[in-house]
Amino acid sequence: MGAQDLGILSLASLLVFLIPILYLNTRLKLAINQTLITSIVRMCVQLGFVGVYLEFLFQLNSPALNTVYLLIMISIACQSIIRSCNLKFKLFFVPVFFALLIPFVIILFFFNAVVVRIDNLFEAKYLIPIGGMLLGNSLRSIIIGLTSFYSGIQKDEKVYLYSISLLNNRILALKPYFLQSFSAAIAPIIASMATIGLVSLPGMMTGQILGGSIPLVAIKYQIAIMLSIFYTEYFSTMLAIVFSLKVAFNELDVLNQEIFISK
Repeated sequence: MGAQDLGILSLASLLVFLIPILYLNTRLKLAINQTLITSIVRMCVQLGFVGVYLEFLFQLNSPALNTVYLLIMISIACQSIIRSCNLKFKLFFVPVFFALLIPFVIILFFFNAVVVRIDNLFEAKYLIPIGGMLLGNSLRSIIIGLTSFYSGIQKDEKVYLYSISLLNNRILALKPYFLQSFSAAIAPIIASMATIGLVSLPGMMTGQILGGSIPLVAIKYQIAIMLSIFYTEYFSTMLAIVFSLKVAFNELDVLNQEIFISK
C-alpha cells in the first residue's frame, strides 16, 4: 500500500502559511518576498517537470539515458555550487565537476552493487533518487568548504604570504585554512548523523514507511544512505578544494584575485 495521494487543493492549502510570512517580511522591511515567491514557484514548476520526466525515465529505464541525466544533474550542481561561492564558473567548473563525479560514481555504484545488490546497476528507480540524495547533500558541504577556504585566504592574505615566505611550501601554508574550512563543511552532516532518529525522522525513512515498508527495513535503508551521503560529502569537499588549487593560485603561489566575481 502506497502513501495517500495529495489533491491539488490540499497541496495549495499549505500556501496559507505564506501570507503571514510575506506580511512580516514587509513590516520588518526584509527584502526577500520577491526572491521567496520566485523560489517557491520555481520549486513547484521544477518538481512538476521532474515528476513527469521521471515517470518517462523509469518506464524507459535506459542505461544511456539514465547516465546522461546523472551527468546533467552533476553539471547543474556544479553551477549552483560555483555561483553560491561567488567564484568564476569558467575557472572552477572542471575541478568541481570531477570533485563531485569521482566519489559520486564510486559510492553510488557501490551502494547499488554491494549494499542493495540489484542486478541492473543502472536501474532508474535506484540510480536517480539515490544519486539525487548524494548530490543534493554534497552541495552544502562543498559550498561551505570552498567559500570558507578562499574567503579565509583572501581575508588573511598577508598572513598567508608571510607563511609562504617562512615555510617556502604552499601546502604547509594552506594547511590551516584547509583544516578550518573542511571541518566547517562536514560539521553539519556529522551533527545530523549524531541526532538522527532522536531529533528528526529523515526523508528516506519517512518515504519508505509511507510507501508501505516496515520500519526496520526503512531504518536499514536510512543508515545505508546516511553513510553514503557522508562519504560523498567528505571526499567531494576535499577533492573540490584540492582540485581547485591549480586554477586559484599563480606560479608564485599567490591567490589569484581574478577567481572571484565582483559584487
